[in-house]
Amino acid sequence: AALALPSPPSASETVPPVTGYAPASTPPSASANTTPAGPPAQRMATEEWSWPSQSAAYLNNPPPVYPPMSRRLGEQGRVVVRVLIDDKGLPQQAELQASSGYSRLDRAAIEAVLSWRYVPGQRGGRAQAMWFNVPITFDLKPTRD
Repeated sequence: AALALPSPPSASETVPPVTGYAPASTPPSASANTTPAGPPAQRMATEEWSWPSQSAAYLNNPPPVYPPMSRRLGEQGRVVVRVLIDDKGLPQQAELQASSGYSRLDRAAIEAVLSWRYVPGQRGGRAQAMWFNVPITFDLKPTRD
């Protein structure tokens, strides 16, 4: 049987804009209590799920590079990258889920998420490969702390 990967959380997480780059807010650990359909011999106990995360402090993921031409042209926007995180926390594939409207910003976001490390998602206490949406906001407005 083919391995079915869980769907990523929705791309509607809010991301606070900051100058140059805004890291994605970490979605709360999602727990979905599911019992697979099928004969009783194939059913598993209720399992707890947690989604992958890129926000653990020890991961030291650098912010995406804001393309110089995009800065000069005043290009800003929010990109959502769908990334497949393996059971070791390494990105395996990435695709554009939602464009900023500027190809330079979209490419910079994809390159960044492919270079990052992640805390892998878990199912039933075991790390497993999962798709995950990573929202990134490119914003040129100065922010106040």
